[in-house]
Amino acid sequence: MTPGLAGRTSRGFRFRMKQFLITLTAAIVALIIVLVALPIGLIALVASSHPHTTGDVVVSLDLRDKMTDQSRSAPFDFLTGKSMSTLEIVQTLHRAADDSHVKAVFIRLPEGGMSPAAAEEIRDAIIYVRRASKPVIAHSQGLYPDTMVVSTYMLGSAASELWMQPRASFQVTGISTNTMFMKRAFDKYGVQAQYEQRYEFKNAVNPYLYDDYTPAHREATLSWMDSIYQSMLSNIAHDRRIDQAKLQQTLEAGPYGAEQALDLGLVTHLGQVHDAQEAAKKRGNENTQVVDLRDYERSLDPQVGGDTIAVIDGEGAIMTGKGGGGFGSSPTMLSDDISNAFYTAAKDPKVRAIVFRVSSPGGSDTASEQIANAMQAAKEAGKPVVVSMGEYAASGGYWVSSGASSIVANPSTLTGSIGVFGGKFAFGDALSRFGIDIRDISVGGDYSSAFSEAKGFTPEQRAALSSWIDQIYNGFIVHVASGRNIPVEQVQQIAKGRVWTGQQALGLHLVDKTGGFYDAVEEAKRLAKIDAAADVQLVNYDNKSGKFGGFGSSVQMAMSGLKTLSFLGWAMQDPKAEAAMNAVADERLREEGATVMAPKPYEPSTR
Repeated sequence: MTPGLAGRTSRGFRFRMKQFLITLTAAIVALIIVLVALPIGLIALVASSHPHTTGDVVVSLDLRDKMTDQSRSAPFDFLTGKSMSTLEIVQTLHRAADDSHVKAVFIRLPEGGMSPAAAEEIRDAIIYVRRASKPVIAHSQGLYPDTMVVSTYMLGSAASELWMQPRASFQVTGISTNTMFMKRAFDKYGVQAQYEQRYEFKNAVNPYLYDDYTPAHREATLSWMDSIYQSMLSNIAHDRRIDQAKLQQTLEAGPYGAEQALDLGLVTHLGQVHDAQEAAKKRGNENTQVVDLRDYERSLDPQVGGDTIAVIDGEGAIMTGKGGGGFGSSPTMLSDDISNAFYTAAKDPKVRAIVFRVSSPGGSDTASEQIANAMQAAKEAGKPVVVSMGEYAASGGYWVSSGASSIVANPSTLTGSIGVFGGKFAFGDALSRFGIDIRDISVGGDYSSAFSEAKGFTPEQRAALSSWIDQIYNGFIVHVASGRNIPVEQVQQIAKGRVWTGQQALGLHLVDKTGGFYDAVEEAKRLAKIDAAADVQLVNYDNKSGKFGGFGSSVQMAMSGLKTLSFLGWAMQDPKAEAAMNAVADERLREEGATVMAPKPYEPSTR
């Protein structure tokens, strides 16, 4: 057996085994869905359709799990428990504050950082609970170095009592981040990263183009980091009644142990989780129960009465299309879905105003424009649209926001980034070093092969790409100027792809006020001329799937896996099929290698 044949056979075997394991997993999932999960789910759904808490309760919130900004349904929520989103936490805490059965709120803090904007929103909700004369007790098992651990500490500082486990670590000394630059590796292996950026602050592809921060990249990053840091410090100083300058000096002199943090007034109590939870239960009576926030949310009756304000959710990368999503998929803003939600809300005579929650780093310019046009149609139908910005509403996220009647951003929301980039990776030279040659064939104009992965742009192709990017960028500038009613020249000065925090954006007239979701609701009431003291119904208009929305595609995918499993069982016994699969394995390995070295080009992005 020659070495080459041995290598190919080995690769083919690994490929077959990989596919076998994947499809075996799919088959098991299918059996679980059909034989176990679906019946259990139906039973659980019936059993939990109207859970109600009775007597005094302490609502418990565990922030150690990863959160999304907005609600997402998954097929197995009834088995695994639905994870909470920032908006669901905020809305449920508001309901808890107004519920006479709730005597206190108990919060477990993560040991690392969390989104600054999410922390600000939940902090506002904690303050709302405290203003209802209900204590909030937070517990930390340690605060360790992380990009945004100061956000976690800020949220804990808003509580009535901040407990820390004895001898735990208190390491809140600032904000730090890093970027992995790959240019030297690309140069070494012959990969060309060719991108057009508009303009110097549009830094998304800088890690491919440079080996260090450019002056503009460094300036913008330090600017938004310092803005977030100072906002966090200001909130902590206010909530803990400490001078901000002294607080900053104390924190930056760390790290500390829990006992030192107590002596310095950075926490209020030392104790185990059980001790802090028992302290919360003492706010009620001897029969007070601790209820998880998710269970408490399910026990609540829908709010009725009052004028209707539509809520449209938009989270994740902005893309054209509709539906989609599956197990483990990231949230996406699909333009057909979001646009249809706007049109539906606009036609509903009960809807007085719309709150559009945006948490997106950007994406497709065409998808962004589709959503922006649907928003404009809703405004023309007499429905004021207020954007509530979440973790970020940048680039395409700002494109879809800028035409709103009013924009409300959290102080630490990352927004702006009014800019565009587009280009490709060319890795023909890199692959040729391994004996792999890519040969192009094309008909039509010279630009038809512009995005070939075999070689870089010709000067003419680069000029055509540059002109295309200019058109999109200039359209973005005009769109923002029109939506925000500010001169084009002013937008040009604050654009250039630069990211701003919500606090910075307020001074630049990119947003109208700082605050969270309920501040946006109040703004919507004002614009719709609804009395400020009046109750309103918040109705979601997102066209989302129901409780079993993901089952159909999931079962179909799993059943497909069963068929593939049967095929593999035959193929692994048939010599001809084995030889064919070896060939497929070789091709798949080449494709996977190419994908790792250089992703396929995509349309110009506003991300």
